[in-house]
Amino acid sequence: MTESIPPSCNVIQRYPQNPILSAADIPYHATLIFNAGVARAGGRYAMVFRNDYGDAQEKRLQGTNLGLAFSDDGLHWTANAEPCFVMETDEIRRAYDPRLTVVDGRCYMCFAVDTRHGVRGGIAAIDDRWQHFEVLSLSAPDNRNMVLFPEKVGGKFARLERPFPIYGRGAPEAFDIWFSDSSDLAYWGNAQLVLGSEQVAFCNSKIGPAAPPVKTEKGWLALFHAVDKDPDRVLKGWEGNWKKRYTVGLMLLDLKNPAQVIGLCPEPVMVPEARYPYEVDGFRGSVLFPTGMILEEDGQVKIYYGASDTVMALATAHVDDLIALCEPI
Repeated sequence: MTESIPPSCNVIQRYPQNPILSAADIPYHATLIFNAGVARAGGRYAMVFRNDYGDAQEKRLQGTNLGLAFSDDGLHWTANAEPCFVMETDEIRRAYDPRLTVVDGRCYMCFAVDTRHGVRGGIAAIDDRWQHFEVLSLSAPDNRNMVLFPEKVGGKFARLERPFPIYGRGAPEAFDIWFSDSSDLAYWGNAQLVLGSEQVAFCNSKIGPAAPPVKTEKGWLALFHAVDKDPDRVLKGWEGNWKKRYTVGLMLLDLKNPAQVIGLCPEPVMVPEARYPYEVDGFRGSVLFPTGMILEEDGQVKIYYGASDTVMALATAHVDDLIALCEPI
């Protein structure tokens, strides 16, 4: 099943100068730069990236922080001189995997935190100078991969998320995409299933939200990640026994009811490919994880994604082509 997955969809083009951000671009201790949230705010592009730092030669990591970079064109990036966000307490071990969304003129960051009692999803508000991150909420364990919609739906903030229902599903990693909403970004409810992993033909494991959705006339366009495992396949990676391939799925959600999928691409739109070495060889090879999607005025969509849990990369497509890939369901 897993080896029959087709190559990436031809309407999506990788940026020829990938990767767009790596450890070599960071002016402080950095080893793995990936899974970065990207937003357009204040007349420029902003990126908050995950930095797992340690010793690459010894394949040993020491810690995690979040860094900040800016760009005038969304292609060429300059990182700030020091990390922008760290969460470490007796209970919280680290914060990671940021996702950025601008809602009503203010930028918010969704993120994950590893704690002594499970993984929690958080939301923080960022000030206009990108110097202060106010944590507004932390979910109960276990939940992560949260992304905010860029505008309120029915007068409420809305998000996609991915809980970890170990007991409820039978299959250990049959994780799904859910929807919830909130009046204040602190208290969330109205949880509804959006897409089950069993509905994704190119997945035999888990799925989850990826980049925050973008609004189109046809619906909310949303990328998601999908995982397929093959016990007989060994992929490149530090672990030496890496068997999970992460591909990119695409769906269209109803504008008024984002918990309803109205279109789904039957095949992955992006797959790790050997002709792009940064996608197949790294900390965890053959992992593509979209974390930012920006719709430009000319209809071009910039898709920012982590590659092999090691670098940040960029792909582009036209929004009409992406919508056309989503077959009605």
